[in-house]
Amino acid sequence: MAFSILVADDEQGIVDFVTLYLEKDGYEVFTASDGEQAWACIQQEKIDLAILDIMMPKLNGYQLIKKIRAEKNMPIIFLTAKDASADKVLGLDIGADDYVTKPFDPLELVARVSAQLRRFYSLGAQEVNEPEKIALHDLILDLDQCLLFKENEPIALTSIEFKILRLLMGTPGRVFTKKQIYEAVWEDTYIVDDNNIMVYISRLREKLGTRGEESYIHTIRGLGYKILP
Repeated sequence: MAFSILVADDEQGIVDFVTLYLEKDGYEVFTASDGEQAWACIQQEKIDLAILDIMMPKLNGYQLIKKIRAEKNMPIIFLTAKDASADKVLGLDIGADDYVTKPFDPLELVARVSAQLRRFYSLGAQEVNEPEKIALHDLILDLDQCLLFKENEPIALTSIEFKILRLLMGTPGRVFTKKQIYEAVWEDTYIVDDNNIMVYISRLREKLGTRGEESYIHTIRGLGYKILP
């Protein structure tokens, strides 16, 4: 069965353009011209990945992604003309998995879609001998549903946050370097420290809160990060 992609942008030409390339690559494509239409589509259809413009009417991309992350776990790519570093950091900080700036190469966008789907669903796919859940202290990471629970209360995670937490919780107490985290989560060669990992770790700490007076995730200066054993 083909993956289903939502393309949400108020520029019809871009929607048609992206749809053409995605369908040519075998994807089923749903479209929306504003944030409210996009949200309705996500509620009604099984969407595997969303490509969202930031400056949409009714609900902009930032508002929409917050609603999605409160209920759904799927890869999200922001497609936007806003290319300032602050905008990129904000997009990643509130839950985007990738960021493509207009104008863009449609073949690159399709490649990014393919990479996000491969990373997200191959990681979430349960293997025969893999545990369905990882339990640590009062945290439970459900690998089958890609959900986190703290004291039985669900905590919404982005796909990148889920993958980082799975890595850390899989071996509590082990220190992972930024290079190890990047190459395990993004499945790519680590070249330059662009602070993405720091942003995601910060967001995870905020979502997890503390255990007693300690953060669950510790920074080991000069080395990397570990989760409390």
